[in-house]
Amino acid sequence: MMKDIATPQRTKEILNKYGFSFKKSLGQNFLIDTNILRNIVDAANITERTGVIEVGPGIGALTEQLAKRAKKVVSFEIDQRLLPVLKDTLSPYDNVSIIHSDVLKANIQEVIDEQFKDVEDLMVVANLPYYVTTPILMKLLEGHLPIRGIVVMIQAEVADRIAAKPGSKEYGALSIAAQYYATAEKVMTVPATVFVPQPRVDSAVLRLNIREEPAVNVEDETYFFKVFHACFANRRKTILNNLVHNLGPKEKKQEIEAALQEADVDPKRRGETLSLEEFAKLSDALLKRLA
Repeated sequence: MMKDIATPQRTKEILNKYGFSFKKSLGQNFLIDTNILRNIVDAANITERTGVIEVGPGIGALTEQLAKRAKKVVSFEIDQRLLPVLKDTLSPYDNVSIIHSDVLKANIQEVIDEQFKDVEDLMVVANLPYYVTTPILMKLLEGHLPIRGIVVMIQAEVADRIAAKPGSKEYGALSIAAQYYATAEKVMTVPATVFVPQPRVDSAVLRLNIREEPAVNVEDETYFFKVFHACFANRRKTILNNLVHNLGPKEKKQEIEAALQEADVDPKRRGETLSLEEFAKLSDALLKRLA
């Protein structure tokens, strides 16, 4: 029986067979630890009813573990050089489709409609390239896609920021954006040694369970995002200063102060101390006065 792709020996054989060289610009780090891959699949609770969207399959290490358990796996791969490799390594699995595309440019809802017609349970599971982690996650979250959740391997520091609670130094605009759409939880930390080549940082597996409704009700979602991004523009500045300089115009300072008062937010506080609920109240109060 063929060894799993994610063993160091088999990975080396595949890379040698195809003379594959890693592209730093694509953030390619392949996993060579089957146990960690199985833990990722477990964290996503994949069953024979589940359809999976994967981003950046590489040589198919995670794809293979997903294909063993899922009903269907559809993977987006941007690197053309990997297409023949994946055709070879994933040939034993008839429930895998590879789409040669940049996921950031793809119409994911269209892919879901075409590829997952008969699937009721849908998950995103991926070992994400670190340089595009945030844009990919935000595209998935903001797309209002019919997915149960997202389980991804990302840089540990980014996982900490996404799962952070108000008042912590990691808490910021990314925490709020993600937690508005989903509950966030760091499942495990992963050392650099289980990758080829080894990244310079530790990694972590993050689980996002999509909420049926956003965490808070706001009058205008786009404006809400604008408000909390403005509040974190300079972490050392107070909320009032950040709003005056980044949401402005500056001559509206009195209106901003009145909105803070209405939302019961002390203007001297800093962005990282506000909860989602407080940002929602503040956003609605500012919208009334500024928009």
